[in-house]
Amino acid sequence: MRTEASLVPQPALPQSPPSPGREHASEHCTLLDGGTEAFPRMLEAISFARHRIHLEVYTFEREGVGALFLDALVAAAKRGVVVKVVVDGWGSIGASKHLTQTLLAAGAKVRVYNPLTSLCLGRSWRNHRKILLVDDTVAFLGGINIGDAYAARGDVPGWADLAVELRGDICRQLGAKLTAGAAALSAGAVRLFLSGIGGGHRLRKRYLSAIDGAKHEVILAHAYFLPDTHFVKALTRAARRGVKVSLLLAGRSDVIFARAATMRLYATFLRAGVNIHEWTASTLHAKAAVVDGRTLLVGSFNLDPLSLVNLETLVEAEEPGVAAQAALWLDKHVALSRHVLPEQCGRSGLQRWLLDVVGLAVARFAERFASFIGRRRKR
Repeated sequence: MRTEASLVPQPALPQSPPSPGREHASEHCTLLDGGTEAFPRMLEAISFARHRIHLEVYTFEREGVGALFLDALVAAAKRGVVVKVVVDGWGSIGASKHLTQTLLAAGAKVRVYNPLTSLCLGRSWRNHRKILLVDDTVAFLGGINIGDAYAARGDVPGWADLAVELRGDICRQLGAKLTAGAAALSAGAVRLFLSGIGGGHRLRKRYLSAIDGAKHEVILAHAYFLPDTHFVKALTRAARRGVKVSLLLAGRSDVIFARAATMRLYATFLRAGVNIHEWTASTLHAKAAVVDGRTLLVGSFNLDPLSLVNLETLVEAEEPGVAAQAALWLDKHVALSRHVLPEQCGRSGLQRWLLDVVGLAVARFAERFASFIGRRRKR
């Protein structure tokens, strides 16, 4: 594969925040549409780094855009920047050895979180976070991994995903809490949650609180949507009290049988008046929601059992401008998606039985595996 800069589209950068190399004191939150917008800004921030870079990511591909990031990190380390990179042992299984060797040779620090050998010790939980923090002044968080699939190539869309670029005191707070496990940070209209040893239950509660408080509209886009019964009831309860609830879900998935596990819930949602749309133009990887056009929830946290035990992030922003941008992103994707109608759920008895059996089996396996991991983590 090619590794030149042309692999990453170079769109015009939004003008509202200051450039990465300048000092600033005010808080900023900028929404970024997939790797197409995020990768150039992340690489620019790394190139301006003067003191410290912390990169934490589930999947870091070796080639393509991954090679660009690796080159930028090596260059930063060689000019004296303290560089620390954490990759997941499963998500980055094909690249972790090369990354480790290359970065260590440049003087950077590297950690492979729970490599496959740790499975023998029962350490199955993952580091699913996506964090780039530069000089404690600019941070990027969301669902985007470092890989070519997340950026558009010509007319071919990248995976549908979102990230936010944060600036200001929230970044300083994040720098102080990166190794402290669970944390809840706040600055201005932005709150940032990191799940630690207790898992993602606090992050799940932020979604439930926003949904329970919704008065007009909830738009939710999630790639791996396996909500528990309580979460399903929160969404259907909101729809029945007159809130417009819309779900943007994956029409195709990179995880086998994940869609079947989600589809078994369609009839329940549709009966309650929830709108369901399936994104099919590319892989949906977003984990985001907008509530009443004013609250944005976005991060690495999936609404599934495994995210309750993995290391995750969630950003909650009450900035109307950012929430409005996210709502436009969601509306655009909903408009281009397949609308699921009640009559389309009218499968034959055998089809319904097979789908429900497979979906239920997947959901129950995920729940029990997550429960097992949770017990292991607490030992």
